[in-house]
Amino acid sequence: MTPEQESKCHKIIHTAAAGAGAGNLIPVPGTGVAADIVAMSMMAMSLASVFGGNLTEEVAKGMAVAALKQTMLKQPIKVLTKELSKLIPFLGQVVGPAISVGMIEAAGWALANDMAVKFNRAPISA
Repeated sequence: MTPEQESKCHKIIHTAAAGAGAGNLIPVPGTGVAADIVAMSMMAMSLASVFGGNLTEEVAKGMAVAALKQTMLKQPIKVLTKELSKLIPFLGQVVGPAISVGMIEAAGWALANDMAVKFNRAPISA
């Protein structure tokens, strides 16, 4: 991954994480997962373009769901905490978005590194 690609990936991943965090401000359990999937889908399409690829919305959504599923399986307590915290007024509006941002960041870098390898470029360690 070139420094220019890494810079573009940083912008894309941070923007997606911020969007997912904003979507997780809604204090209804389950809406956070939907916001995460939308953010990841858009992020996957944008990351593919950084490496010269092109993904359809359906393929990006599939990649997003797979990346989130992998992240959720590694961190099930965080996912449960994120969604259940929304039942507690005010606390859920702080905890949910914070956890979501971290999960999207981790999944985004995993996805970027996978794409870098797929397109024969060295991954980075983020």
